[in-house]
Amino acid sequence: MTDLLTPQDIARRTAAAADAAVAAGRDLGLTVTDAKVLYELFSVVVHLAPAPVVARIPTVLPSYADLDSLAHRQRAELDVAQWLADQGVPVIPPSPLVPAEPVRRDGFSMTFWRFVEEDRDRAPDYAANSAITADLHAALRTYPGRLSYLSAAEPRFITDALASLEQRPDLVEPADLDRARREWRVLEPLVRSRAAFEERFPGIDLQPVHGDSPPANIFPGVDGDLYSDFELITLGPVEWDLAALGPDLEAAYDRRALSKGMRPLDQDVLRFVNAVGMLRTIAALTLAPQLPALLEYLEPAIAQWRTAPFAGGLADLP
Repeated sequence: MTDLLTPQDIARRTAAAADAAVAAGRDLGLTVTDAKVLYELFSVVVHLAPAPVVARIPTVLPSYADLDSLAHRQRAELDVAQWLADQGVPVIPPSPLVPAEPVRRDGFSMTFWRFVEEDRDRAPDYAANSAITADLHAALRTYPGRLSYLSAAEPRFITDALASLEQRPDLVEPADLDRARREWRVLEPLVRSRAAFEERFPGIDLQPVHGDSPPANIFPGVDGDLYSDFELITLGPVEWDLAALGPDLEAAYDRRALSKGMRPLDQDVLRFVNAVGMLRTIAALTLAPQLPALLEYLEPAIAQWRTAPFAGGLADLP
């Protein structure tokens, strides 16, 4: 495979994103003399020190994503995070020092957030994080913003990726691609159509959900845990936020949900969201040229998928 970015390529991309964030921050009136990259994977996250502001710049994206579509998603994220902060929900809010709008600079679209000191001595407690995801769902139920149904599933990404992977046997085995396509024919109608979902899963309410595994996106601040990273905020079943976490973390969520008068997770819906999540994993192989580390990261999940029921067993459900 010759089109994988090298470590040097990725370093240049990270530096370009950080430079764009520094320039944009200064244009907005921030004093930035000691910028530091805090994190990089699908996005580059930069502390614009000494300003108490963090810039997040998405850098690994599907081929069809452009600055307009990215900004649309970023506006929704900024809106929901600010709304939650206004309700007193513990969340990393947009920075109050700059307008809460995506900013374009040098081919990037970025957002600006309040800097929060991380408690680096505390290991993640995923059971506790799964439990307080029920608190987040309770808070999000009254979010007034308009959201699209299951946009976090990114159906275009899956469809386009399954088509392009036909030309990439170096990324996916033909048998895996064949199975993924057949599963998508079962699952796609339920992902694209709210009416189809509601017919298949009667009585399952839809509401605003985080969209990107909140138990893995709870930030350990020195003054307490904060919800973060609402890039995939969407309308969907609460099960979407617990996909692929397993029975122990599902049980932690259920205990908290029941204590708050909320319904427990539905096992059939969990099978559905887990199956869709696995197809997003297959689709993510198309991002490997931009982020080669994905290949090693995704392989264990793909190996597990090969032994799982077809389409999560959904084709056999009544």
